[in-house]
Amino acid sequence: MFKKHKAPMQDAELDITSFMNLMIVLVPVLLLSLVFNQVRVLNLQLPAHSAKALAQEQAQIPQTLELAVYADQLVLNYPAGQPLRAFAHQQGQADLAALSSFLQELKRTFMQANLDKKAITLLLPADLSYQQVIALMDTVRSFKTVVVTDVVDAELFPDIALADLPSGAAPRVVGERPVSTLPLQAAAGQGSTATSTESKLVSAASVGAAP
Repeated sequence: MFKKHKAPMQDAELDITSFMNLMIVLVPVLLLSLVFNQVRVLNLQLPAHSAKALAQEQAQIPQTLELAVYADQLVLNYPAGQPLRAFAHQQGQADLAALSSFLQELKRTFMQANLDKKAITLLLPADLSYQQVIALMDTVRSFKTVVVTDVVDAELFPDIALADLPSGAAPRVVGERPVSTLPLQAAAGQGSTATSTESKLVSAASVGAAP
């Protein structure tokens, strides 16, 4: 008689090559489809609650720097309510480049007068879009400048307050008020203001080289 011999049992191997190939394709696709959100925090000046703080705020209103946003132009007021410079819209868009350039000149004037002014109030219409508000805030807050070989953000007026634009037509700005006519008041114990625009302003080259 013949005996039947059973074939020896072999351990089965799991072939995951196809699965690995699938994952190699899926992982980059999933990473590319992800949406990365960038959260930015904007500091705003809230209305004063106490009577003392409100009185102090009202006492500073005449020296407040304001930017009024109209449908056809931006109007910079200093002191509050007194137009200093108007910036007509270009091709239906706010001329933020001209606004930034003038704010840089104004900031240098304040610094030469030993006046540490950082606050500005944006007077906004109700129908202004969120993107336009952010663009205005970024423009008045800082500007790009080169220090040595690096591009950095130089401070302009970072303390931003928001307010409603008063009703009525945009004011007509006749001519341009020279920066030298501004009612500048130096901080206590920091000396007097300069008497001419030339002594207040520094050249753009020196600003670019400053840290």
